[in-house]
Amino acid sequence: MMQRLIILAVAAGCFAPASTLQRLSLNDMIQKSNMIVRGTIQTGTAASIRGSLIYTHYQLSVTTAYKGTPGPSVDVAVPGGVLNGLRQPVAGAPVITPSQDYVVFLWTSKSGLTQVIGLSQGLFTVTTNAQGQTVVSRGASTSPMVDASGQPVTDSNFQMPLSQLVSRIQAVLAGGSGQ
Repeated sequence: MMQRLIILAVAAGCFAPASTLQRLSLNDMIQKSNMIVRGTIQTGTAASIRGSLIYTHYQLSVTTAYKGTPGPSVDVAVPGGVLNGLRQPVAGAPVITPSQDYVVFLWTSKSGLTQVIGLSQGLFTVTTNAQGQTVVSRGASTSPMVDASGQPVTDSNFQMPLSQLVSRIQAVLAGGSGQ
């Protein structure tokens, strides 16, 4: 009986990983990203396992590059998904809607896997507000978060005009604070 409980506990840990995120400021994401792009995400396919994690891969059709030199499309790996009938949720992972317009802050690992920086923190939906202004936004993460010193913090909703975000990216990349 004890052996069965251990196996179940290990399986639960492997297939429903929890995440504690370090809260990243907008400047942190600008500086730490390899690429910042605007584009449309196509349908995803869960196609890879790295270690014990399933990754869902999405093709991002790039319309504008704000940082880096991506090709016309980028393969973006998001932790979690379904593979061979096994569903693996990952707390904090971005929820992507195919055909939605996004600004995405991306980083590429040493192994070549390109992901959204800070899990859901680096994925911004692009919409038009009631005044006809193009804005980027994301909801607050519901996953546990800590600041750079490890102290618990809460995330908040984010919304900004796209033009202001682009100016901030340019200022930070030019060596300013962008504030």
